[in-house]
Formats: sequence, structure tokens, C-alpha cells
Amino acid sequence: MKFQSLFLASAALLPLSAHAQTQDRDDDKIIVVASGVEQAADEVGRSVTVIDRETIERRQTVSLSDLLATTPGVTSTRNGGVGGLTAVRIRGAEDAHTLVLIDGVRANDPSAPAGAFDFGNLLAGSIERVEVLRGPNSVAWGSQAIGGVVNIVTERPSAGISGRANAEYGYADQVSANGALSYGGDKVRGGLTAGYLRTDGISQAAIGTERDGYRQYNASGRVEVEFAPGFALDLRGYYANSRLELDGFRSVSPYDFMDTDEYSTSQELYGYAGLRGETGPVTHRLSFTIADVNRDNFATTTSTAPLYLYRGRSERYAYQGDARIVEQVRLVAGAERENLRFYDGSVTQREGITSFYGEAIIDPVEQLTVTAGIRNDDHSRFGGHTTWGVNAALRAFEGNVIRASYGEGFKAPTLYQLYGPWVGYDQLQPETARSWEVGVEQALLDRKAIVRATWFDRDTRNQIDYDLTAFAYRNIARTHAKGFELELELRPVDALSFTANYTLTDTENRSVGYVGNELARRPRDTASVSVDWRTPFGLALGGTVSIVGDSFNDPGNFTRLDGFTVGGVRAEFPIGDRFALYGRVDNVTNERYQVVSGYGTYGRAAYGGIRVRFD
Repeated sequence: MKFQSLFLASAALLPLSAHAQTQDRDDDKIIVVASGVEQAADEVGRSVTVIDRETIERRQTVSLSDLLATTPGVTSTRNGGVGGLTAVRIRGAEDAHTLVLIDGVRANDPSAPAGAFDFGNLLAGSIERVEVLRGPNSVAWGSQAIGGVVNIVTERPSAGISGRANAEYGYADQVSANGALSYGGDKVRGGLTAGYLRTDGISQAAIGTERDGYRQYNASGRVEVEFAPGFALDLRGYYANSRLELDGFRSVSPYDFMDTDEYSTSQELYGYAGLRGETGPVTHRLSFTIADVNRDNFATTTSTAPLYLYRGRSERYAYQGDARIVEQVRLVAGAERENLRFYDGSVTQREGITSFYGEAIIDPVEQLTVTAGIRNDDHSRFGGHTTWGVNAALRAFEGNVIRASYGEGFKAPTLYQLYGPWVGYDQLQPETARSWEVGVEQALLDRKAIVRATWFDRDTRNQIDYDLTAFAYRNIARTHAKGFELELELRPVDALSFTANYTLTDTENRSVGYVGNELARRPRDTASVSVDWRTPFGLALGGTVSIVGDSFNDPGNFTRLDGFTVGGVRAEFPIGDRFALYGRVDNVTNERYQVVSGYGTYGRAAYGGIRVRFD
């Protein structure tokens, strides 16, 4: 409470603002997720992939996780069809080690056992931009940024009035519709999106015959008001309401995973309110964010009361100062307070973290940028923890960037791990990770060809896992991952683009009883290739092939998941300047595979739709 009082009192004295990105510039060359402030891409020494709205529409993406899985170093597994529990893992880390930001709000679920974000409910209709940071970075982002960060930005205002919409229909009676409207004036800017999806889906159980449907409607919005030169107010919000039919285990022997009448519902609300102000060379930002997640599980479709319910909430107060001392030196400092709450239907548990951090971004010579930082987090249960990191980007010659970084991450125990009935243990310590990487990027032929290669090494200690001897959570796990990522981008002419990437991830479980085993659901080899061509008469044709190697479903490495290759094709044809017809066929070869043992996956599926845009 003392921190909040001091924090709110500061608001009356400081001209501060929300973190708002500048509009009139090439966003692909600006990175936020690497240090928490805007940096030019060639000044960042960490591996970051940027996905823009154009790519989302060109790939005809419905679930964001499907697109993330085609990026270097990222793998995704989904329990069944659209809307099923979806885990995104970065460079071999756990899915709960991926921190997710939605419009500046930390969206990981405080009520989930390990605090993981469920990507199954994150649809792409409202998303304008995604930044994927590969590797730990708790200096800028605090707890949970132990494996990587996915920074999601929904529709942002642009100059004037503009809008877009699409509607599509396809396999399993799937209906999807999305719309976005934005306005940008001199002093006031705003954006609004709305989306809806419904599908009969597929059976979650691979042996099942009954389809398990999914439905979601969502909306997002933001308002930016410049009430004086250099001073602005920023309000953002995102809401999603979802319902998913589930399969479960037979209640009598044999306990097979099979068709059942279970279902779950969830309501997610993320909100951001902030102020920004400039005093001389310093930009001040003050913000309040809230993430509220309600999940309910029902035994049958006729149930009136949930069998299980989970209520998670996080509230965060943050201040950040960004000072350009001289042309070659930039200093960033901040303070945060996060309050977490979890209710399981009978007991409410709470915890808090108070944090302070500082970063220096220095250009000792014109060709070199060095970023270094340190952070201290004081947790209400386990006390203080300090992390630090440093990265450098060397622009050795034209078109060349050499990158190197060392980063640390930590993840505080979740409320469920600390206090969950029968399984909680209130003496848990934070999970920690250390990672280093070195890479090179080379642009050729006036940037018509770009090649990137990165080697990484990551070590995780003190991981929290269920202890079969204590029948509760303990800090008993250790893991290691190393490998390399290779990327290629070709655009010989404006009408033709080719992208490909390959990732080798060599994982090792170093936990007692599993030493030498591969980590579960981490394929050693993954690759993706995409080609898009716009014909002289406007028709756009494209395709993506994803290759996933063998993996194991369990830490004991008893159940093997065979590798697979899945390809899809797509087309889009413009009608005038505003309209376009589009369609795609996923899994064109009707490949049979599993990414989670016992769960079904889609076979061949076709979809078609119409798109409209105006500005």
C-alpha cells in the first residue's frame, strides 16, 4: 500500500504518459520488446522477429499461434482444434516461461497452475503487430520473461479515417468475421476492433467421433489524447469471451481419453491507462494495467454450476523515465508494483512484487550500440532477486549487423504453486535462467536478400515441478537447451517474396530421474518455407510448408511423437481498390499427425472469404 500511495502521489507532480509508439515511421525498423523502449532494429543485440498486419492477412491467419509456429525458435502445440489449450515454447523453454504482453498489459494467467498464457483464445483478427523476443529478458519485463516475450499490439490509430473488415466460411461450419475502424486527428486518435468465430471443430480425443466446437467474440479499443504539446493520455482495452467443448477421461476402467460432454468458458479482460510527458531530454511514463481472467469448467452441457472455477487478476503500477543525456548516451529507469490475486472458489490468495530497474543504451562509436541493465524484484514471499543483462549490435559494414547478448530471467512461483490445495508449497524459490547468443545478419543486393544465423545456449535452474515423493510442488528441475537458427529472406522483385527458416534445438533434461532425456514436446528440428507471388493481373498466390521433427510427449521419453510435414496453399484476388476475395486450403496432403499424444489434429480443410478496406 505504501508503494501505491507514493506512486499515485507522484502522478500529481510529474508530467507522465503511457507508452505510445510514434506513428509516422517505418515500424518494421523499430523494436520495443528488446529493452522496453523504442530502439532501431539494427541497434538491438537480441533476436527479435516482427510480424506485421500485412503478413497476418497474406497468410490468412485465424489463430496467432499457427503463425508464431512458423517463426525461428518457436514451437506450438494445441490440444485438439481451434480454441484448444495452446502452448507456445521459445528455444526449448517451458510454455509458462513465455511472457505475453497485449497492448502493454502482462496477460499471463495468474490462476493457471504455472501461470502460462493460453494462446488457444488469442485470435489474429484484432492484431496489428507482433514482436517475438527469443531468450530471457527479465531486466525490462520482470517475472516470467524467462524464456522469451511475445509483444502483441492491436489496431492502432493512423492519420484520418480508415477501416477494414473480413468474413470467411469453411471446414467444420467455421464462421469468422472481423472489423476494425480507426481515426487519427491532430489531438485525438482512436481505434476499435470486433471479432467473432464459431466452429464445430474436430474431436479433441484422437479416437473420438463427436466434434468439439468453439466460439469466441472479442473486442479491443484505444484512445490517445494529446492535451498539451508533449503530454498525452492513452487508454487501451481488450476483451474476449470464449466457450470450448472438451473431451475427458472415462470415469471407470479403462480410463481412456474419449468423447465427453464437458465444456469450459473463459472471459479475459486486459486494460491499460497511462500518461506521457516530456520535460527537457526526459520522457516520463506512468501507467496502470489490469489483467482479469475468469475460467469455468462444466461436467456436462446441462450443468448449471461449474465443476471447477478459477479467478485470476493482476494489477500493475509502473513508472518509466527515458532520458537522452547526450547523443551517444540514453538512460532508462523504472519502478513497478504488481499485485496478484487467485481465487479457486473457496480461498483467495494474494502476493506482490516491487521492482526497480535501470538500463543504459550507449553508442561508444557510430557503428556500435551497447545496451546493459540491472533489475531487483522484491517478492512478498521469497524476498529479493537481482537479474542483469547486456547486448551489443555492431554494424561492421553496409548491410551487416553482428549481434551478441547475455540475458538472465526469473519466474516467481505462482499462487497455485505456493498455495494450491494439497499441492502447494509456500517455501518455493524463483525459477532462473541464463542465456547467451551470438548471431550475424547480412543484407545483399540492395536488401533483396537477407541472411541471418544465430547460435544460442540456455540453462534453466530451480525449475518448479510436481514432486512425486512429496506430492507437492518443489524446485527440483533443471534443463539445458542449445542450438542455432538460420533465416533467409528473398525478394528479387516486388511481386515475389520467399522466406525460409530452420531451427535446431538440442534439449536436455537435467532433473533427477530424467538426466539425459529430451524435454517433452520439443522437436529437435523445425523448419518453415513460405512463398508469395502477385501476378501481373492482381491475383496473389502463396503457400507455406512447415516441417516438424520427432519429439517425445512425456519427460520420461516413453511416448514418441512422429515428425510431420504440413503444407497449405492460399490465393487472393482484388476486386477494385477496396474489395478482395480470398481462400486457402490447409494441410493439402491430409497429413495424419499428433502434437500432443491422444489429441486430434485437422486433416485437409478449405476456407474462403471476402475482405474490404477503406482509408
